[in-house]
Amino acid sequence: MTTNLNWWKGGIIYQIYPRSFMDANGDGVGDLAGITSKLDYVASLGVDAIWLSPIFTSPMKDFGYDVSDYRDIDPMFGSLADFKTLIDRSHELGLKVMIDQVISHSADVHPWFEESRQDKTNPKADWYVWADPKPDGSPPNNWLSIFGGSAWKWDSRRLQYYLHNFLESQPDFNFHNPDVRQAHLDNMRFWLELGVDGFRLDTVNFYFHSEGLEDNPPVPVGEPKTMGAPHDNPYTYQRHVYDLSRPENLEFLKDMRAMMDEFPGSTTVGEIGDDFPLKRMAEYTSGGDKLHMAYTFDFLNKPHTPDYIRDVLKNMQEIVGDGWPCWALSNHDVVRSRTRWGADEDPEAYPLIALALILSLRGSVCLYQGEELGLPEADVPFERIQDPYGIPLWPVFKGRDGCRTPMVWDNSEQGGFSTVEPWLPVDAHHLPLSVAEQEANPEALLHKVRQLIHWRQQQPALVNGELSQLDVGNAQLIGLVREYQGTRLLVVLNMTSDTQQATVNSGLVEVDGHGFTSTLEGQTLTLPAYQAFYARLS
Repeated sequence: MTTNLNWWKGGIIYQIYPRSFMDANGDGVGDLAGITSKLDYVASLGVDAIWLSPIFTSPMKDFGYDVSDYRDIDPMFGSLADFKTLIDRSHELGLKVMIDQVISHSADVHPWFEESRQDKTNPKADWYVWADPKPDGSPPNNWLSIFGGSAWKWDSRRLQYYLHNFLESQPDFNFHNPDVRQAHLDNMRFWLELGVDGFRLDTVNFYFHSEGLEDNPPVPVGEPKTMGAPHDNPYTYQRHVYDLSRPENLEFLKDMRAMMDEFPGSTTVGEIGDDFPLKRMAEYTSGGDKLHMAYTFDFLNKPHTPDYIRDVLKNMQEIVGDGWPCWALSNHDVVRSRTRWGADEDPEAYPLIALALILSLRGSVCLYQGEELGLPEADVPFERIQDPYGIPLWPVFKGRDGCRTPMVWDNSEQGGFSTVEPWLPVDAHHLPLSVAEQEANPEALLHKVRQLIHWRQQQPALVNGELSQLDVGNAQLIGLVREYQGTRLLVVLNMTSDTQQATVNSGLVEVDGHGFTSTLEGQTLTLPAYQAFYARLS
């Protein structure tokens, strides 16, 4: 059997949030053994890989995105042996394994930071970003934390401030130090040698800062606040010129890619939150010598009109060039797409056509756990909120807990996730949408998603083809052409609640097997609500 070393290009990656996927030991928190027990289900969807949100040793103040040991598994999730079992079983099922790498910052209890903060002369003194106060004792500049307030925290031992782009307990590394860069590459190599197939790189454009510590300018009046943060967050009021997306990052990403190339078939996908995300994606994924792929927040926000989608695709084509996007509608940081995009749409039909959209685009795809079930955003009462991002901004922004509640495997009280009360409550509205309930119903969304994914995986033009947009004579419809090795595939998507008509070429050869319905009479295509049409162009 030949191995496709470029499996990631056009691949579908199923994101697992380990705390909330499956609890095997009955403590209310998901774990590696639980994930392993459900890998047959994941493989049945037809996806290429799994991506695990952080599983490393951590104080869990930001639920694993604050790492205290980059080479071990947090006991909450299991052991290195459990992880190796998960890798082996995944590979037996034909699934690649990707893990989060959170290297822009660590936990403040990481031994490196505990040493660094002791004084200004220890061996790790400049492994993190330290700066003197202004003469009046205030922070060195106006940089803000995404989680609220200044990005600088005073430390009484060094009589200096340290930088934290996120929580105060997440100090930022100083990537200008070559020893820091090498230490992170060495840690990534450890996991590659253990058998992982790739990394999702958290906040990949946050690694470097300007050593001049200049103040960020405000967003000019009349210009959009484009950062991937809620617009009621003052973080979006600044143009982030000096605290992230620095040019030095490109050379580090090249060093990272050189290491990844030592492990054929491995891959990287970077998370980009930036004022100009597509420009950054182009920089980071072009040329084949940096990231393999990256994702932005273009489809992880609220707008989803046909015009908006067309503009995103137009900008992607014009700006990204030979770079490679990874599309997602949901993840562990945003309101679930059924609620965010589809709140006013048919709750069963809309999730499928939204998924058909990203499965029809040039790029790879991330599918977040429960998205195949059409789960809406969960309602988590304030007294059960866990997310440190949500508590201070409540009630305007309720944090990320609503998309992180437990996966529902059956309709029992805890959704089959655990035998005890879980760390976040199971939303009762999710229970009728559980895996067991949908498996038993041949007309359920899960079966349709599975059919669509398996069909798409057999369409080389959708997996690998180039993309162009096509005017089909109806502004409510999305028209695309995917072309690969001489095959041209027409895609028309109706994401509205009304029947729509389009004008298409004559001589089309319809492609079936995807599960959608339409009527083609001559050059007139009739698409019912929430339906898609696929045909080969002569």
